[in-house]
Amino acid sequence: MELLLSHGPYAEFALLLLISAVAGAIAVRLRQPVLIAYIVVGILVGPAVFGLVRAHEQIALLAEIGVTVLLFVVGLKLDLHHIRHIGPVALATGLGQLGFTIVFGFALIVAMGKELMEALYVAVALTFSSTIIVVKLLSDKRELDALHGRIAVGFLIVQDVAVVLAMMAMSTLRGAGEAAIVDVAASLALRLGAAAVLMYVLMRSVLPRLVDAMARSQELLLIFAVAWGTGLAALGEWAGFSKEAGAFLAGFSLASTSYREAMNARLTGIRDFMLLFFFIDLGAKLDFSTLGGELWPAVVLSLFVLIGNPLIVMAIMGYMGYRKRTGFLAGLTVAQISEFSIVFVAMGISLGHVGVEALGLTTLVGLVTIMMSTYMILLSHPLYERLAPWLGVFERKRPFRELAVERPGRPAGQPDIIVFGLGRYGARLMQQLRGAGIEVLGVDFDPETVRSLRKRRLPVRFGDGEDPGFLETLPLRHARWAVTTFPQWDSNRAFLHALKEAGFGGRVAGVVRDDIHGEALGAAGVERVLNPFNDAADYAARSFAAEIAFAKVHGEGPAPDPDQETER
Repeated sequence: MELLLSHGPYAEFALLLLISAVAGAIAVRLRQPVLIAYIVVGILVGPAVFGLVRAHEQIALLAEIGVTVLLFVVGLKLDLHHIRHIGPVALATGLGQLGFTIVFGFALIVAMGKELMEALYVAVALTFSSTIIVVKLLSDKRELDALHGRIAVGFLIVQDVAVVLAMMAMSTLRGAGEAAIVDVAASLALRLGAAAVLMYVLMRSVLPRLVDAMARSQELLLIFAVAWGTGLAALGEWAGFSKEAGAFLAGFSLASTSYREAMNARLTGIRDFMLLFFFIDLGAKLDFSTLGGELWPAVVLSLFVLIGNPLIVMAIMGYMGYRKRTGFLAGLTVAQISEFSIVFVAMGISLGHVGVEALGLTTLVGLVTIMMSTYMILLSHPLYERLAPWLGVFERKRPFRELAVERPGRPAGQPDIIVFGLGRYGARLMQQLRGAGIEVLGVDFDPETVRSLRKRRLPVRFGDGEDPGFLETLPLRHARWAVTTFPQWDSNRAFLHALKEAGFGGRVAGVVRDDIHGEALGAAGVERVLNPFNDAADYAARSFAAEIAFAKVHGEGPAPDPDQETER
């Protein structure tokens, strides 16, 4: 081992990745989020245990980039249209849970003898639930489109916005000492105003043309996204905010573009890889000499998060007219703290507001609550069956709001058919289906094609049909057909695999140009194979045959359309 490590940082990184892969596999086997495994790896390879890794500066730099990409992706998901339609329940539940946790959490932490600033940081950190973990678990259970899933995603978005605002507010305290709250608020308002003006100008005049140019190449679009995120992160730190706030604003500035799903899908893997180093760096920096005194506070705060947060969500949703079952299932999604909580407290250390004890306490609470809430969400339905008799207090006699949203059948506006690949055949197929009154959605990775079809008022999205992450953003649940017009078998094989990963339960049709491709699609489970050349030749043959038969019977003259004859 020492011989391997003596070869420098490259060998250390190779060893680190190998250990992380093994630990991640064990975590997946135990149905635990891999971030827990990464923190444990950081503890094991850090100076507290084996001291295997010494390239701390390199790991810390990669960790900072990982946090930047994470906040960029969060901002990328918050387009203005979605924010306007989050809904009253998501807003009320999100803000209510935030207020409850901060007030009672702060009082509880102060009662345990912590300093005011540390109590404030930890209390705020306890409010944030892990969007990444919750969305992944709900997606695996196919519950993202369920009522409680949609509400949960709504108030998780409220929390994501709140954490960025909290980071901005705390970053204005840098070096402020005992500055008055009014001065801090004025400084924050001034900086937010300047940032808002800058974002408006960029989003209105600069970014649309710039992103259009970058989107002509998939690789260039990815490089631009990372460059834009890290660039505004550096600018945010220079302006007196934090790198995290700058990265969030960078993502938000691109959230209203038609390329956000494609960027989000391609950044997901990079985000997960770079965050590996953040959690390893976090584990390596934990000071176990300070953690011994944090065990009981961690237990108390973990119970507060595991029980208190779901209860307040159930209470608010019950008051607003939802059934106890919906409130319970949605409430379980806030029974943990987030990776943002750890990032938030780590930022407090960098600003000099709190010590490493606060980070250790937050990390312990994170480990406990993430592990416990994972099983709570996975076993949510059996848990509800057992606890239902005691949950009646969280339900009105008539849950009016839930009754109002219960509409049988398929939601309006959901596509019956999704066409992937909008060349001449795909675009024509989509246009004809629309003309026949069929709800259809088109997908293509050529920005010029997408822009052209949108000018014709056709519903199309920019994205890569071979990317499972992108497919998960599409309304696949109610689609009856997915049609691929990709010309290569390799592309179709990747597409079919991505469809399966995204949980598509409808039927698949494929457009081919030769029989070999058609046989391959049929063997892969494609139910309907369309060959435009064969179909056109068959139509032409029927047309000629009908005309000649008509001429022989009635004399020379044009024959009726063969399709009309068939209908007769």
